[in-house]
Amino acid sequence: MAQADFEELVETFEFLEDWEDRYRHVIEMGKALPVMDDALKVPATKVEGCASQVWLHITTPDDKIAFDGDSDAIIVKGLIAVLQALFLGVSVADVAKIDAMSEMARLGLDGHLSAQRSNGLRAMINRLQSVS
Repeated sequence: MAQADFEELVETFEFLEDWEDRYRHVIEMGKALPVMDDALKVPATKVEGCASQVWLHITTPDDKIAFDGDSDAIIVKGLIAVLQALFLGVSVADVAKIDAMSEMARLGLDGHLSAQRSNGLRAMINRLQSVS
């Protein structure tokens, strides 16, 4: 049920031979994210449960999920970009149906993130899926 952008990311990761290359790719994705307006970095958009500071500003235009995100950790910004590939444009009704951790496992992320980063990733996913 993954989005086309996420499927392309899975294919890219299949070509990257080792985790360091994949890690660098996630970081580059984070660097490419548009800058989130500081006015959106408020308690209501802050994601609790992350080791670093994370904000997700979620909207639902046309009943589809959209979100901006930012973090003070570059790898987490990359994870936000990965989540955008997975969730952007999904109908609000279908967001909760995505098994996001299984989809992320297709990238091999599950075995290479610290326990704190994995918990933060789950917190971001829970926030996104609470919209439905």
